[in-house]
Amino acid sequence: MIKVIASDMDGTLLNNHHAISEKTKQVIRTACDKGFRFMIITGRNFVSAWQELKYADFTCDYIVSSGAEIRNPDKESILKINIPIDDCKFVNEVMEKNSIGGMYCTEDRNYMVGTKEEVEKGILAYIHFFHSDLGMEDLKQTRLYKQMGERTKEVPSFEELLSIEKNITKIFLVDTDYDKLKKIKKELEVNSDLAVTSSFINNLEITNIKAQKGPILKEYIESLGYSMDEVMVLGDSLNDYSMMCMDFGATVAMENADEEIKAVAKYITRSNEEDGVAYTIEEMMKKYGML
Repeated sequence: MIKVIASDMDGTLLNNHHAISEKTKQVIRTACDKGFRFMIITGRNFVSAWQELKYADFTCDYIVSSGAEIRNPDKESILKINIPIDDCKFVNEVMEKNSIGGMYCTEDRNYMVGTKEEVEKGILAYIHFFHSDLGMEDLKQTRLYKQMGERTKEVPSFEELLSIEKNITKIFLVDTDYDKLKKIKKELEVNSDLAVTSSFINNLEITNIKAQKGPILKEYIESLGYSMDEVMVLGDSLNDYSMMCMDFGATVAMENADEEIKAVAKYITRSNEEDGVAYTIEEMMKKYGML
């Protein structure tokens, strides 16, 4: 019997406006009331995830930064896996070689190297990753633009960054040159201490090799006394692959999921625009005679 529900956020729990619907909130609250344990498992850091969910009014665990940090339902950090400084330096060398900037993520703040104008341009490129249908001026009117501006700090150099912050959990790259990203990915994968994945074709997400959604979820649920067959996971993008390919009780891909995710999932549900998470949870509760 499924006892734990672990859901990705963007493209899965959240709709295309990056918000959680009232229907989905209600279904999750009902599931929690009936004894299911709900978990968020996302590439976002905790602050970014919390900003979207703080008014959702349900209790959950947070596995954030693609598995680099775990917070319990009281929002206490109980595990954090940083990228070692030498590996950060290696990533930076590859980035400089390929003339690409990146976002260095910590549990509560992001850093970008460059002038204020260059960093603003980088933030807009990051937001365009989530709102690809909007022009630059419209991007500046989004809630995400304000949030990113508030929690992103510009630094003049990578060396300056390391002098003020050594707890980097994730490095995020965005570029419209897909061939360049493929080249960078191959260069980074030479380092076996790093995990390199993506949410979409136009980004790379780099973490400690130990910080991957699937293995971290398995470790966490077993520490709580659950077994893998008692867990249902839901996801849509390539950074969900590490959990979708594992033998959890139910692995559910969204209708809008990447084809590689659909290929390894045990089930395919409705899209994120059709409240696919809510639909799946309701169908499960009906199966167990809870609705």
